[in-house]
Amino acid sequence: MIQHNKISDSDLRIKIKNAEICFGGNRKLKIYGTLKCSSGKRMKRENRVFFLSEKEAKQNGFRPCGHCMKTEYQNWKNGLI
Repeated sequence: MIQHNKISDSDLRIKIKNAEICFGGNRKLKIYGTLKCSSGKRMKRENRVFFLSEKEAKQNGFRPCGHCMKTEYQNWKNGLI
């Protein structure tokens, strides 16, 4: 997990281009989603974190975004009910 406020913009772009970062998340809400998610783009920089994979996000206790990952979110939600 990489915190957005602890990485430079140029390093971030390089990691995204090299597929070292594939998902973004909200540290406070414990939600992760795709990098193109409009909800994720609106969050504060200090709350944003990045992950290499869904597995890494889940290992850190994050749940899928209901906006950009609807199928994964429904599977997560149905697993808890």
